[in-house]
Amino acid sequence: MPASRRGSGTITLPTGVTLNYHTRTNEEEDLPHATKKTMADHLRKFESLFTLTPQRMRMIVDAFTESLEIGLESSGQVVPMIPTFVFGWPSGHESGEYLALDLGGTNLRVCLVTLHGGGKFEITQSKYRLTEEQKHDDGQKLFDFCADCVKTFINSNLGDSEEMIKSGVKLPLGFTFSYPCSQERIDHGVLIRWTKGFSAPNTEGCDVAAMFREALEAQNVPVDLVALTCDTTGTLIASTYVNPKTKIAVIFGTGCNAAYMETIKEIPKLKGCGFADDTEIAINCEWGAFDSFQHEHLPRTKYDITVDESSNKPGEQAFEKLISGRYLGEILRLVICDLIDEGVLFLGQNTYKIEIPYSFDTAFLSLMESDPTDELLMIIGIFTHFFALETTLAERQFFRALAKLIGKRSARLSACGIAAIVNRKSLLEDGCSVGADGSLYNKYPGFADRVHEGLQDIFGDKGLNIVTHHAEDGSGIGSAIIAAMTKKRKETGLYPNY
Repeated sequence: MPASRRGSGTITLPTGVTLNYHTRTNEEEDLPHATKKTMADHLRKFESLFTLTPQRMRMIVDAFTESLEIGLESSGQVVPMIPTFVFGWPSGHESGEYLALDLGGTNLRVCLVTLHGGGKFEITQSKYRLTEEQKHDDGQKLFDFCADCVKTFINSNLGDSEEMIKSGVKLPLGFTFSYPCSQERIDHGVLIRWTKGFSAPNTEGCDVAAMFREALEAQNVPVDLVALTCDTTGTLIASTYVNPKTKIAVIFGTGCNAAYMETIKEIPKLKGCGFADDTEIAINCEWGAFDSFQHEHLPRTKYDITVDESSNKPGEQAFEKLISGRYLGEILRLVICDLIDEGVLFLGQNTYKIEIPYSFDTAFLSLMESDPTDELLMIIGIFTHFFALETTLAERQFFRALAKLIGKRSARLSACGIAAIVNRKSLLEDGCSVGADGSLYNKYPGFADRVHEGLQDIFGDKGLNIVTHHAEDGSGIGSAIIAAMTKKRKETGLYPNY
C-alpha cells in the first residue's frame, strides 16, 4: 500500500523553480527511515565537530594575526599581503567622470561613474555576456573583446569615440581584474594564474594591463588605463568614500578576501622603495590562503579534509575552503553521504544523485535555514525535486540543524579573520566599520548577525565596537574612485612611477 498523504501542493524557490511536495500521515511507511532519537544522537556528534568555542576562536585570531604580519615582512608567504599601490584614503571630494571595467566570471561590466564629491555619485552601466569560448580562447582575443565593449559603451553613452580621439579627449579608466596578479605599480599586473573557470592561453605570466592597453589602442578607444585593481580593494575605497569610518573591507561569497590600509613603516618588504614611512597603502590580504599547507590552526573535520584533497588545488586556500559559499554545500553533502554509508539515511532509496560531488548547492543551506513551515516543506522540495529522495520530519529537522552548524561555523571563522585585522591595526578601542560584500554576507540568513556574535565572543563587549555594513560596489564605484585618486596623485608628482 502506498503511504497516505496529509497534503500536497507546490512551492516556488527564489530561483523560480517550482517544487511539488507531499507530507505523510501514517507511521508505517514503505521505506525505512531514521527515527527522531537516532537523528538527535547524530546531531550531538556534529555539534561537537562544527562548534567553535570562544577560546578556540581567540587562538585562531592569534595565529591569523601572526600570519598577516609574516606576509608583510617578505614576499612569497602563505598569506601574501599584496601591496596594491593605492596610496591613502579617498578624500570624499573626488569628482569627475571615470570609466570602470569589471571582468567577472560570467559577465563583463562597463560603468560610467560620475563622482560629485561628498560621498555622492551616479553610475551608468552595461553588462556584456562572456561565452565559454572566450574564456578559453587566446588571451589577446579576450582583451580585444573587452576593448570592443568599452568602445560600444562609450558610443552609446558619451557620443562618438572617434570624435573624442580626434579632439584628444581620453577618459581615465579603472580596471577591476580579480585574478591573482603580481604588481610593481598600479597600472601594471602580471597574471599569476587564471581562476573562476578561465584558462585563456598566452596570458599567465603576462602583463594583462599591457595586453588590454594594446587592444584599446588598436581599436582607437579614447581611454587611459589608469589603475588595475581587485574587487576587494575597490570595496574598501568605495565604502570609505561613502562612510569614512570604514577601515576594513571583506568579501564573503564564492571566495573570500579582505583589504585594509597599512602604513609603509609597518611593511618591511617595501623598505627601500622610496616611500615615506607615514604613507598609507592598501593591502590586498588574499586571506583565503590562511593556514594552507601546514594546517596547524583551523578546526578541519574529515569532511573538510575530503573537500581539500579532492579539490583542484589540494593543500591550498585552507581558510576559504571552510567558510566560502563554494564549499559549504559540499561539506553538508559529504556528511549526508557518510550517514548513507553508515546505513542511517535513505535506506532502500536510490541515492546516486546526492552522491555527485558539488550537487548540493550552498543556496540549499540558505533555504533550509529559512524554511518557515512546521513540516519543513522547502526541505521536502529540495530533496524530492533535486535528488528524488523522500524524507521524514525528523530527518528534515536534522538537515536544517546541520546546515545551521555549518553556516554558523563559516560566520564565526569569518569573524576571526576580521578580528585579526582589528588586532593588527589596534582598532578595537575606537571601533570601526567593516564594509562587507558577497553572496554569503548578503543572502545567507543570519550570517551578519553570527559574525557580530563571533566578534563579541572574541573581544567581549568591546566587540560591539566593530560593526559590519553592506559595502558599496567595489568593482564599479571603487574602481572609478581609485582611478580618480591615482590620476590626481600622479598629477601632483607623488610616486609617479608607481
